[in-house]
Amino acid sequence: MPYLLGSELGFPKNYYNQEALLEALIELWGDSLFNPDRLRAFFQNMNVDGRYLALPKERYAEVRDFGSRNLAFREVALELLEGVVSRLASQTEIAAEEVDVLLSTTVTGLAVPTLEARLMNRIPFSPSARRVPLFGLGCLAGAAGVARLSDMLRGSADIGLLLAVELCSLTLQLQDISIANLVATGLFGDGAAAVLMVGDRNPMAAEAVRSGKGCKIVATRSAFFPDSEDVMGWEFDHNGFQIVLNNKVPQYATGVVSDAVRTFLGDHGLEPRDIAHWLAHPGGPKVMDALEEGLGVPGALERSRTSLAALGNLSSVSVLAILDEVLKSGLPKPGDWGVLMAMGPAFCAEVVLLKWEP
Repeated sequence: MPYLLGSELGFPKNYYNQEALLEALIELWGDSLFNPDRLRAFFQNMNVDGRYLALPKERYAEVRDFGSRNLAFREVALELLEGVVSRLASQTEIAAEEVDVLLSTTVTGLAVPTLEARLMNRIPFSPSARRVPLFGLGCLAGAAGVARLSDMLRGSADIGLLLAVELCSLTLQLQDISIANLVATGLFGDGAAAVLMVGDRNPMAAEAVRSGKGCKIVATRSAFFPDSEDVMGWEFDHNGFQIVLNNKVPQYATGVVSDAVRTFLGDHGLEPRDIAHWLAHPGGPKVMDALEEGLGVPGALERSRTSLAALGNLSSVSVLAILDEVLKSGLPKPGDWGVLMAMGPAFCAEVVLLKWEP
């Protein structure tokens, strides 16, 4: 079973509290925002205290077209990824050229060559490293990236690196005053993450067991829910990324998503009450309430709530930020079980079962 050895986070320099962001958006929208009090109410209901932004808030008036926003995306994304990889390599004492698999994910910008390919011109990864770029999984991709990289490393001695970067602020649509876009402007933030994993045949896996560092990836499960394309995602027009987000997400969370998690745990002789550490993507206050209700674990998603308040919803990066907090907290005890999970476009869910070795 592959092992999760370490992680690192990276954020832009620009952090603003929710009130400052609200006032900046009201100014940007100007007369097209007919009811500023409605936007204020959305912001207050998000339970978000502040967020990092890719650019200083004053610059968003300058990047109104998709081309300029996407250029900013590439520049900031690569800077953040270079930083998290360098810090993670220093933390784990693993050289970049030792990495066998590079898996990257984003859903807030476009780059061809892809981000991990461009990163190889900045960091001395091996030219023979296998690259796996993922796009289109949205908030799901943090958990899905861990799961797919785990699948690739199972039974091997390889070293794998998962890279995630989301600059949600650069998808801002100033011509869109729909409820979905107003909610998105109050909820999403920017950031990046890197996660280091090794196959179970790698000597570092045995060392992780002896030292009590990291955790084992026991199993993964994907769950696809048919006829749900309208729940979450993007539409694309000349302005770029147009948010698709409706109010069905909490219904899915408390219903079929919770059922899928229960079934997955049952296949391993476990119940939700057996899980000591829930690492769930913080989709929003109502989504977290619905998950706790559906799983019968009141209060279990407190880490997710704390992350949402401090950082906002970081799309694929959010669940990896929670993973980073857990790995560095020292709180997991030998024998503890954990669940890392997220939901995303399709509609679907991804679940990863973790265990800290005795």
